[in-house]
Amino acid sequence: MAEEQRQYRIRRPRNFRPRLDIFNVYNDSEFRKRYRLDQQGFLYVTELIREVIANRTERSHAVTPEMKVALTLRYFATGKMQLCNADDFGLSQPTISRAISQTVDALTAPHIITRFIDFPTNPMEIQRIQADFYRIAGFPGVVGAIDGTHVKIVAPHDYEEVYVNRKNVHSINVQVVFDANFILRDLVAQWPGSVHDSRILRESGLWDGFEQNQIPAGCYMLGDSGYPCKRWLLTPYLRPEREYQEAFNRAHKKTRSVVERGIGQLKRRFHVLHDEIRVNPQKASKIIMACGILHNICKQRNIPLDDDENEEDVDDPNVEEVFQPVPGGPVADGALFRENVARNHFM
Repeated sequence: MAEEQRQYRIRRPRNFRPRLDIFNVYNDSEFRKRYRLDQQGFLYVTELIREVIANRTERSHAVTPEMKVALTLRYFATGKMQLCNADDFGLSQPTISRAISQTVDALTAPHIITRFIDFPTNPMEIQRIQADFYRIAGFPGVVGAIDGTHVKIVAPHDYEEVYVNRKNVHSINVQVVFDANFILRDLVAQWPGSVHDSRILRESGLWDGFEQNQIPAGCYMLGDSGYPCKRWLLTPYLRPEREYQEAFNRAHKKTRSVVERGIGQLKRRFHVLHDEIRVNPQKASKIIMACGILHNICKQRNIPLDDDENEEDVDDPNVEEVFQPVPGGPVADGALFRENVARNHFM
């Protein structure tokens, strides 16, 4: 009897499924379509976070850093965690979830965020960005176009009601600023869907940077009428009465369209941002930030979107209430400043 029990306790050898060699199976176009980066970009991202995501064990069949990055990119590209397993990675779903979480945490470390998403403060860089914006519609001094975009999430267990946006959908309201080359210059992905764009801006480091003169005078962002009009944030005239005000609005609209197109490109490159992210809000915020960082890496390395993903790359804009200024308050000063800009440059 004891012998039978001993034999029963003998562990059976584990059967490991063969893992896909993605570098040899897919050509360059197929690789980019599946993972949104080319092979060199994939290796660049892997080396960027290798030390953080590498396993501390030498056992065979451990999940490699390359495999963790591949799983994460495939999830971001499709928005479906189940497809990661369907791609013959030979891993269990819990292992895939852990690998993606580790990779997202590594990609959103503070030093990685500040390295790849930064607002310009260097005078030479500012001048270059302003020149790029000026070529669009002759609008001077622009360093960024700002907007909010909603990313749908599953209903959270805590504070569920504050995540319901105007369309009665649970979401995170994400503040983004793009430059004229569709590079993200600011991304804030921590606010529930019910929070207004103007409040997100007011609570952000970007507001402090402009208000405390950390960003040079003569630099403007362009925003829609959901934002307050400031000396550094120009919004359109709600009721233009003169020709130069209409000219201002036309140039403003054409120049600010950069942010809508940039959001569209971001969401088309990473479809996880199109669908409902089925994790808690804190993890969803990290996923959004990781996608923003990867978007900028793609831009810096000139990794294109596929043709079918580059079409109609305009985001469905937020439906916002018009910002209501306090009479005689600082927004009134912003409106006077806007009038001077319009008179001097569009009259």
